[in-house]
Amino acid sequence: PVTDGSRELHSLCAQLEFLLQFDLKEKRSFFGQRKDYWDFLCQGLARCRQEHEGIHFVTSLDKLKTPVGRGRAFLRYCLVHRQLAESLQLCLLDPESLCEWYYARSPFLSPRRRAEILGSLYELDCVTFHLAL
Repeated sequence: PVTDGSRELHSLCAQLEFLLQFDLKEKRSFFGQRKDYWDFLCQGLARCRQEHEGIHFVTSLDKLKTPVGRGRAFLRYCLVHRQLAESLQLCLLDPESLCEWYYARSPFLSPRRRAEILGSLYELDCVTFHLAL
C-alpha cells in the first residue's frame, strides 16, 4: 500500500493539484476570498444532487481554513476510498460549468485529454492508499 511517506504519493498529489489549478479562472467569494479547485469540486458534486461523503468529511475538519487545504484533504480522502476518478468525472460532466471555471488551455476542456486523465485516475482504483486523513 501507498503511505504518507511515499515519494510517489507526493508527486501524484502535486500533479493532481497542478492539473486542477492549471488555467483555473480567478474567482472570489462574496467576502473576497479567492476560490480554488476545492470550490469547483464542491459545485460540481453539488450539481449531482447527492451528498458526497468526501465533501462532508473535509468540511467537518475544523483545522482546514483554506480552499487549497480542503482540496488537498479531499484528494487524499478520495484516494483512500478509491473515489477520485468517479468524483472528478462527475465534476467534468457539465461543459458550461467547465467554461465558467477554466480558461481554454485547461486539459479538462479537451475531450481527448479529459478522457486520458480520467482513464489514468481510474487505474489508481487498483492501488491501496493508507493515508492519514
